[in-house]
Amino acid sequence: MTDAAVLAPGSRIGILGGGQLGRMLALAAAPLGLKVTVFDPDPAAPAAQVCDQHTCAGYDDVTALNTFAAAVDVVTYEFENIPTAALDAIEALVPVRPGRKALAVSQDRLSEKQWLEGIGLTVAPYAEVNDEASLSAALNAIGAPAILKTRRFGYDGKGQARLSGQQDIPAALDAVAGAPSVLEGFVDFTREISVIGARGLTGDVACFDPGENVHEDGILSTTTVPADIPPALATDAVLIAARILNALDYVGVIGVELFVTDAGLVVNEFAPRVHNSGHWTQDACLIDQFEQHIRCVAGWPLGDGQRHSNAVMTNLIGEEADGWLANGARGGLHLYGKAEARPGRKMGHVNRITPKSK
Repeated sequence: MTDAAVLAPGSRIGILGGGQLGRMLALAAAPLGLKVTVFDPDPAAPAAQVCDQHTCAGYDDVTALNTFAAAVDVVTYEFENIPTAALDAIEALVPVRPGRKALAVSQDRLSEKQWLEGIGLTVAPYAEVNDEASLSAALNAIGAPAILKTRRFGYDGKGQARLSGQQDIPAALDAVAGAPSVLEGFVDFTREISVIGARGLTGDVACFDPGENVHEDGILSTTTVPADIPPALATDAVLIAARILNALDYVGVIGVELFVTDAGLVVNEFAPRVHNSGHWTQDACLIDQFEQHIRCVAGWPLGDGQRHSNAVMTNLIGEEADGWLANGARGGLHLYGKAEARPGRKMGHVNRITPKSK
């Protein structure tokens, strides 16, 4: 397929990953007349229930990847830990948006922090950890409390361990299975916020209003919009997201998490995809993060993401989704089609909107 500047209705977008984010991307593409093929090894993947086509194969199946890529006009993804070999196979046939640079930076926490510092942004104190000796030295340099995180593959509190002193080193290394890691110093912050930003093929940038996040057990619990921060700080947060988008020559939607401190904003991390903390946009904005991402990768102009309502997004974790009738009574219920509710598993979310106050 050719790399057309703008994909017309009837064109086909390939999505790597069939989880809930892929599901909501497919649902956003349909009203625009764009077809979706999802690539995911799970025959019961949430996105497979709503997409036009599903390629059910492993990410190491080069034949399936080639067939998938040859049948679509552009490829995007809903998770960042895509094997390099899979991307090599796809990129030989079709554009991938966002591009490889965003993945290369975000797949490794150490590389991400070094890159963010390199473009002039502030991050938490950190140090590379490869063994017990380097962890001990890092803890002495950064101080406790601190958190050890694997450089790759961690999410929702997985691949992490907290340390209050040198005595916690053996348990922390066990928790990350000795994998290459990063020790992060704790940031004294008043709140955590996130910005969902978007950048189109032409370089235009637009951001949704910053949301205020609350986590429980390492998993996002709620996002409240507007965040309880001064307007000037909200502007600073948006400008940080824009700086990241432009430095990556990014195409698509990105999620940028930040800590609000007395000294200003500290970047926690970014995710090169639509983001859990942006789910509130589905019910509080005319154009949500999922449609915005589809517009970007299809070469369409950015949509108007202005917020028309205040919102509180609440994740439904594990058996919390069993209360679907009560949660859906007022509207704003989004379930992911997952068959089994397990502890710590995101099963859906609910958006509560109220008239816009500011």
